[in-house]
Amino acid sequence: MKKRLYQSMIELGNGKTSSAALKRFAQSAISRKAIPGFINAYKIELGDIERPSGQYTSLHDFFTRSLKADARPVADAELVSPVDGRLEIHGAIQRDSQFMVKGIDYSLTELLGSGQMAKRYANGQYAILYLSPADYHRIHSPIDGEVVKQYMLGERSYPVNRLGLTYGKSPISGNRRLITELDTPHGRVLVVKVGAMYVNSIELTEFGNEWQKGQEVAYFSFGSTVALFFEGGHLQFDSKIHDGDRVKVGEPLAYMV
Repeated sequence: MKKRLYQSMIELGNGKTSSAALKRFAQSAISRKAIPGFINAYKIELGDIERPSGQYTSLHDFFTRSLKADARPVADAELVSPVDGRLEIHGAIQRDSQFMVKGIDYSLTELLGSGQMAKRYANGQYAILYLSPADYHRIHSPIDGEVVKQYMLGERSYPVNRLGLTYGKSPISGNRRLITELDTPHGRVLVVKVGAMYVNSIELTEFGNEWQKGQEVAYFSFGSTVALFFEGGHLQFDSKIHDGDRVKVGEPLAYMV
């Protein structure tokens, strides 16, 4: 009952008109007045941002803010966090290419739109990282690698917060998403950027074929999620991080076994 009610309420407000209106407002000069309230509401730390808060021209400009060059040092680990956010869950992918988030089974085949690609990651591992509206929203490469495939799937997006993951319509595999497959010295890695409700936008900033660990590659225009999938059992997650922990760009996620 809760799930049906939640989905019905989201559908009522998740139309093209409302999404477009919010996007226009966030990118308008008048939205600049909302920045101080946004900072206070989400208790955003300003010490790391590239520009003083008064220099941003719109709410969108502030939301997609860059950080100072030395704000996120990159750890000496084979795999680091690509974003500032919360590690929702990490673990092993099931043999049938299924993975679980908030008690819901997801199909890697559905997420990727390809059963052949999904088979490659059977017996691999995954990690789901959620970005709240307060977080730094630029995405960095989690590992050194070569881009072998990159494509977009999905049209609409639903909330990817805890309520959305619990009661939504499979938001991770159903939302608009930009999928990048990397060939790395430790096997193939998938970096899946998942859009969020309303401002359903994922923008690339790196168009080359070589990604370097810690390098900025894209940004979100609203709170969202990054899902990582690793081929085989070559990587072992850092024992110091647990589901629910906060992580920052460049902090260690996994090491080579």
